[in-house]
Amino acid sequence: MRLCFLVEEHYRHDGMPNEVIGQLTAWGHQVDVVRPGGSLLRMTEVVDAGAHDAWVLKTVSGGPGLTLLEAAAAAGMTTVNDARSIRGVRDKALAAAIGRGRGLPLPPTYAVALPELLREIPATEYPLVVKPADGSSGRAVHLVRSPEGLESLLPVLASEGLLIAQPYVPNSGTDIKVYGVGGELFATERCSPLHPDPSVRERRVPLSAEVAAIAAQVGAVYGLDLYGVDVLLGPDGPVVVDVNDFPSFRQVPDAAARVARAVLGLARAGVSAQPPATTTATVPSPAPPPYAALPLSIPAQVSAVGGDGA
Repeated sequence: MRLCFLVEEHYRHDGMPNEVIGQLTAWGHQVDVVRPGGSLLRMTEVVDAGAHDAWVLKTVSGGPGLTLLEAAAAAGMTTVNDARSIRGVRDKALAAAIGRGRGLPLPPTYAVALPELLREIPATEYPLVVKPADGSSGRAVHLVRSPEGLESLLPVLASEGLLIAQPYVPNSGTDIKVYGVGGELFATERCSPLHPDPSVRERRVPLSAEVAAIAAQVGAVYGLDLYGVDVLLGPDGPVVVDVNDFPSFRQVPDAAARVARAVLGLARAGVSAQPPATTTATVPSPAPPPYAALPLSIPAQVSAVGGDGA
């Protein structure tokens, strides 16, 4: 197969996706790598319909990669993940609305275009977690304990664009990160970005049935095939605090091979689903986004991986 990977400069030297690209190449597949943030893009020609069996995105939020992926999808190409699904989780304000509307256990979420508008949140909602709506990798996540604390933070938030704020969920200081790949789920425990502790090492942990059901529901609600979900074990049960498309898959056994197989499977499924060529011009009815219609079900195979993690 011939695949196109869109890889942002931020991930140029990362194991994920470079190890996946290496694995696919070793298996005899052709992989073209495009650096959307470091290239002059001639948008009218960059997407050559039929040149690739699938396009794969590994870029930072807010980068140009998603625009290219959406262009490929508009040209009828198979994309991993679905371009509309990625857009649905990369905007955290949109993701909160979609998730809460479909019954996911997300905290109440406020969104503001101007940081000063956060002053309107009732004092009873504090402490708050405030972060950019397009943030990733724990960037610019702030724990605001009081309205007074908000005032001192406003200058810092001024350049962040759209912001979201959620009531803080009391927790042990660690997150459960669940990775979904190839219909399997893998869980790790790691230090929360709000409670940095160098002594806490990320490690694989058993995956409870309750958290597994929520993680599977996340994939179905947002229409994601490769994803990660951050879960806090709060006083009232598990709470979803973040969803990522194409995460690092750290601590997942044989991650590169698993992700590579998943990419190939999705690419082949997309190719087989392509309609036959026709000379008749037709305009299909717009399809609903995947998160509007997918059933909420648990994948047939759920892996609960234990151990300390290497």
